[in-house]
Amino acid sequence: MKLYKKHISDLGKVITGKTPRTSILENYGGKIPFLTPSDNLSEKFSPTTSKTLTKIGLNEVKNCLLPSKSICVSCIGSDLGKVVLTKKPTVTNQQFNSIVPNEENDADFIYYLMTVVGKHLNYLSKTSTAVPIINKSTFANYEIEIPNIKEQKRIGKILSSLDDKIELNRRINDNLEQQAQALFKSWFVDFEPFKDGKFVESELGRIPEGWRVERLGSVCKCLLGGTPSRNKGEYWNGKIAWINSGEINEFRITKPSEYITQEGLKKSATKLLPKKTTVLAITGATLGQVSLLEINSCANQSVIGVLENEDIFHEYIYPLIKNRIDDLCSHMTGGAQQHINKNNVEQLEILVPPQKILVEYKQIATPIYSLISNICFESQKISKLRDSLLPRLMSGELNLDKTNN
Repeated sequence: MKLYKKHISDLGKVITGKTPRTSILENYGGKIPFLTPSDNLSEKFSPTTSKTLTKIGLNEVKNCLLPSKSICVSCIGSDLGKVVLTKKPTVTNQQFNSIVPNEENDADFIYYLMTVVGKHLNYLSKTSTAVPIINKSTFANYEIEIPNIKEQKRIGKILSSLDDKIELNRRINDNLEQQAQALFKSWFVDFEPFKDGKFVESELGRIPEGWRVERLGSVCKCLLGGTPSRNKGEYWNGKIAWINSGEINEFRITKPSEYITQEGLKKSATKLLPKKTTVLAITGATLGQVSLLEINSCANQSVIGVLENEDIFHEYIYPLIKNRIDDLCSHMTGGAQQHINKNNVEQLEILVPPQKILVEYKQIATPIYSLISNICFESQKISKLRDSLLPRLMSGELNLDKTNN
């Protein structure tokens, strides 16, 4: 299979996003997706964005409107190198460089190509002080090798079939997550199974008799992460998983951002959090995001882990924090860089049911959470297969005709 040397700019029009003025409220709250790094960038297609633009807001950045099937690449910050494909016309902020493919190139293929390029751009940003940000010029002039449009479409089709399975898994997990959240709400917010019992007043309103209100930090260990010195090479590239706050955007955390060494763990403020720890981002673009560790991992200083124990299970802690995250965010402090303090997390008043009720709840909730975990790891395996196939398909190492049989 013949490959042709090109630059990213040869694939189509390169557009750097822009943010409409936030001081004008009428710019926001419409129907036009506005993609930022705080949105979930872990899937192929762009997510439902947390922010949207009105037609007024779009008019400020009309030259940045991307058509559907544009490829958006995050080019700054902890999510540098992550890639999504737009489902419908979308605007991004200035932290993305995007490609609007021309007719000579296949959008699906370019998406998969850019996932590989994105990893290299991320590497460049970490190893070269000259490239802490991938600007439009550097991005557009990046050299690539690609096959003709016919081969691009064949490769894109094979890889898309794997992503279709990942997407199906995602929808199944979305449904399971809704079931888990509804179960928690029924038992511990609406008290539906206990409505016929006696209720008493508490700091959190009326609650079933025999239940108690505690500070989160008094019943669960809350640990703040840290980052080993980047100037110490011996602290990095070890075998201990470590995540940055950008990973909290993930539905479940099944892989680390990087790895640190035992010495890096010992000589820094980071802590090793066991799997099933509930993690929340307390600063930065992902502030207020909540996820669940499916692996043992350390975290950076923008992450707090809430550990389960023999009395309070992760099946209770995780939906509790999800349910109360707005309360925590109401205590944000700071100016340009707002954050939640560890003390605010520890002082959060929570409801603690009797142990018998928690055990009964756990028996129902655990199968749901276990299935979610298994599906996440299955999708991770498919994702690894997809990523390993891309360079082999591009190089011609795999016979496409046999692959399509």
